[in-house]
Amino acid sequence: MTITTTITILATSFLISVILAPMLIPMLRRLKFGQSIREEGPQSHMKKAGTPTMGGIIFLISIIATTVIVGNLYNVFTTQTVVMLLVLCGFGLIGFLDDGIKVIFKRNLGLTSLQKLVGQIIISILAFILLRVAFDTSLTIPFVDWTFDLGLFYVGFLIFWLVGFSNAVNLTDGLDGLVAGTASIAFTAFGVIALFNDQTDVAIFTFAITGALLGFLLFNANPAKVFMGDTGSLALGGALALVSILVKEELLLVIIGLVFVIETLSVILQVASFKLTGKRIFKMSPIHHHFELSGWSERKVVLVFWFTALIVALIGVLSEALI
Repeated sequence: MTITTTITILATSFLISVILAPMLIPMLRRLKFGQSIREEGPQSHMKKAGTPTMGGIIFLISIIATTVIVGNLYNVFTTQTVVMLLVLCGFGLIGFLDDGIKVIFKRNLGLTSLQKLVGQIIISILAFILLRVAFDTSLTIPFVDWTFDLGLFYVGFLIFWLVGFSNAVNLTDGLDGLVAGTASIAFTAFGVIALFNDQTDVAIFTFAITGALLGFLLFNANPAKVFMGDTGSLALGGALALVSILVKEELLLVIIGLVFVIETLSVILQVASFKLTGKRIFKMSPIHHHFELSGWSERKVVLVFWFTALIVALIGVLSEALI
């Protein structure tokens, strides 16, 4: 895939998001699909109540349209493309239902954790079934290029990976532009790796996501005019995990997606510490709220996390290029 093609994909998905956002944001506002803010969250966030949510619809439409158009144009609309869109739309649908329940009942709780988990597992199993013909069940250790085969246990790993990172990205979505920025960086990194591997179908998908997110970011950056909601964050997390599987650099996602890993670990450690000792490690979890309550402005937290995401993404891509 040429640089011109890559730029075309980025520009197409970017423009679709930019065109859709001004049309859909007022619609979400008229439907009163406003965000509910946790009462126990930072008080500075209370002013965000009522900001239109479910904005993930904007970039999901852009990603789907760009992937289908470019994939067919270059005759690389493969089974992997179908699976990538299945996971993106499937996890996005779960998020859409979750967001819908929240806005309809005007509370910050949507689907139960079990309901979301069952839905995510079903979609992950469907993805595995579609991919399992001649599917490589080995894992590669980053930086040393050492592999080991999981065999039949790989299906369990795939489910864990998709569900885990879907929820990790969802936990990270707590500040204006945080996930849109960090996810666009991570997808770009895996897009480059896909190009290294001559996986044009995966590269088209990942760069379509990058462009769509950058377009969305124009409306999601602080102060946000729209939030992606679970509609967007669950879809992005599932898609990111799947892409790491398709390029056979699953464990490299721990490096490239380090921000999402740290956010998730902060929640696990906070809950474990409180249950075991009655004390909290952080002022609030996920950890981006800890920095806010420590005196950092929201913009500073987001910029630092973006920079961190960029550094680890570069490390991940360089490790792939040099081995």
